[in-house]
Amino acid sequence: MNLCLKLAKKGLGKVHPNPMVGSVIVADDQIIGKGYHKAYGGPHAEVNAIRSVQDQSLLSKSTLYVNLEPCSHYGKTPPCSDLILKHGIPNVVIGSSDPFDEVAGKGIAKLRAAGLNVISDVLKEKCFELNEAFLTSHTKKRPFIIIKYAQSLDGFIATGNQISKWISGIESRTHTHRLRSWYCGIMIGTQTALRDNPTLTVRHVKGRHPIRILLDRTLEVPLSFNIYNSDAPTILFTSKCYEGHPKVEPYLKKNIQVFYIVDDNGSLNLNDVFAILYRENIISVLVEGGSQLISSLVKLELCDKFNVFVAPKYLGSDGLSAIQSLGLTTPSDAPKLTFNTFKRYGNDLFIDGHFLWH
Repeated sequence: MNLCLKLAKKGLGKVHPNPMVGSVIVADDQIIGKGYHKAYGGPHAEVNAIRSVQDQSLLSKSTLYVNLEPCSHYGKTPPCSDLILKHGIPNVVIGSSDPFDEVAGKGIAKLRAAGLNVISDVLKEKCFELNEAFLTSHTKKRPFIIIKYAQSLDGFIATGNQISKWISGIESRTHTHRLRSWYCGIMIGTQTALRDNPTLTVRHVKGRHPIRILLDRTLEVPLSFNIYNSDAPTILFTSKCYEGHPKVEPYLKKNIQVFYIVDDNGSLNLNDVFAILYRENIISVLVEGGSQLISSLVKLELCDKFNVFVAPKYLGSDGLSAIQSLGLTTPSDAPKLTFNTFKRYGNDLFIDGHFLWH
């Protein structure tokens, strides 16, 4: 199963919104085949593993290992559970079940009903960790949400005049682009777009551009800004009051996908935003927004993970503190967190962790 996970990781940033899956086939105590899901829309891990077996007659006495429940429905490809049955593989070991509605235990049930020996929940926690975005999204029916920001050593994310660009070093910014390539979407709000005019694409590393998501309730961000260029697709969320309004026409003519959201006390209803993104098959969103968006997500408990870069700089007491950006009055107000990774990029410290909500 550990080898399955190692193989599956090769699909990082290449298969979303699908999960990362690896598969290994063993017969006579020897590995006779292995494969992984290489690209969205391409063959699944089980297919590639079975194809890699040189002596197909060995499949009738083999054990197939896979870190996620084999699919049982027709999507971009035929069901993997049917392929396993077709080749007469008698034993299947599965890391974790698949909560996706089209699967959700049906793959395991089909294999067991056909008389196969099926063992599940092997290294379940490791398997869940690898595909936390996919599994969380289909469990909560909204995207997996990651908050990312950089802060100074004295705990500030911006200077007093709200300038926040280049707090972290070039190595951290390179890793930020790597993070972008790992997730389906990247989100900012109006003020971040106006202040920084970011492109929100992947440039310093190889990888797919995320879908850019802009929350612009009153349509303040000009179409000439970088977020609307042709480098990557952009989704615009604006107020319901602009539906059918002439002011929206230029955005539609530029093939910007526009969704209209009901106002919620002067801002867009974020639950509605993420419900639409889930419907659009965007299973993970990296939030690079400012303090207003981040604090709203924390207040609504609409965030699962945090990525923080701590730079060895001092911005001074007139800046915007990280505590303020999270909408907290004091550190004691902070939600419970778990810290997973501490890693250095150049002179900066990268911290990766999760929010622990009730």
